[in-house]
Amino acid sequence: MTDTAAAASELDEATARASELDGASAQASELDGASARASELDGASARASELDEASARTLRFSILISAIRCTLAYVILPFVAPFIGMAPGVGPAVGIPISLIALWANVASIKRHWRSGHRWKWPVSALNVGIIVLLVILLVLDIGELL
Repeated sequence: MTDTAAAASELDEATARASELDGASAQASELDGASARASELDGASARASELDEASARTLRFSILISAIRCTLAYVILPFVAPFIGMAPGVGPAVGIPISLIALWANVASIKRHWRSGHRWKWPVSALNVGIIVLLVILLVLDIGELL
C-alpha cells in the first residue's frame, strides 16, 4: 500500500506541476497575444498618423491653389495686369484652369479626410464645400465673361 500511496502522491505532484506549467503556458500565451495586440495598435497608430499628415497636406494644397486663384482674380489681374500691358481678357483664360485645379484639390481633400476617418472631417468638409461654392461662382463668371 505504501508503494501505491507513494505512486499516487507522485502522480498528484506531477499533475499539480503540469497544471502549473499549463497555467504558465496560458499566461505566456496571453502575454504573447497582448504583445501582438499592442504592436498592432502601434502599427495602426502609425498608419493613422500617416493618414492625418496626408490629409493635412491635401488640405493645405487645396487651400493654397484656391488662394492663388483668388489672388490672381482679385489683385493681380485687375490691378497689376493693366500696368504691365496685359490684355483685359486674360483673366478668364487664367482663372478657368486654376479654378478647375482648385476644385479638384478641394474634392480630393474631402475624400482623403473621409477615407482616413479624420477627427476633423466635418469641419474640413464644410470649409472645402464653402471654397468649392465660391470657386464654382467664379468659374461661372469667368465662363460668362468669355462668352
